[in-house]
Amino acid sequence: MPFGTLSCMATARSFMRFTNVPARRTDMVLSCTIIVNPDQQILLCHATGLHCWDIPKVVRHDAETPLDAARRALQEETGLAFDRHLFEDLGCFSYQPQKALYLFKLRSPGAFRNLDHLRCTSHFMDRTTGRPMPEMDGFRWASRRDIAALCPTPLARRLLALAW
Repeated sequence: MPFGTLSCMATARSFMRFTNVPARRTDMVLSCTIIVNPDQQILLCHATGLHCWDIPKVVRHDAETPLDAARRALQEETGLAFDRHLFEDLGCFSYQPQKALYLFKLRSPGAFRNLDHLRCTSHFMDRTTGRPMPEMDGFRWASRRDIAALCPTPLARRLLALAW
C-alpha cells in the first residue's frame, strides 16, 4: 500500500460496536446528506488517497445549524446545491468513538443520473507533494448490496440500517 494510503475496512473494524447507539452530547457531530436516486441508489464520493467511498459530511461551524452544515458539505464535496425544503431530517446517530452523524436524506431529481459534472472544491495538502488535493476524487451511485464492500464498516452499518 502506498505511503499515505489507508485501508478503510481495517481502520473501521474497531469502531463497529458504536454504530447503532444514540449520539452522546459530547460527540463531535458531522452533518451529512444521503442523496437517493429513483433507482434507490445513494450517491457516494471517493475519498482521495483511500480505498473507500463516503457520503458528503463536515464538522458543523459554531453558528451553523445541522442542515446548513449538511448543505455546505454537499456544496463543497460535490458542487451540488439544493433548496432547504428538499432535505429530510433523519436525526443524529453515534458513528465512531466520540463521533456522531447528523443525517439528512434528499431525493434526487429524476434526470440526475450522470455524475460527470460533480466537483469537490474542498482540499487538503498532500504530505508527499505538498500540493492541494481534493478531498473527494470520484463519484458513483451505489445500491444497498454495494455499500458493505465500498464504505467503511461503521458507515456501511449506519447506511444499511436506514430506510432509503
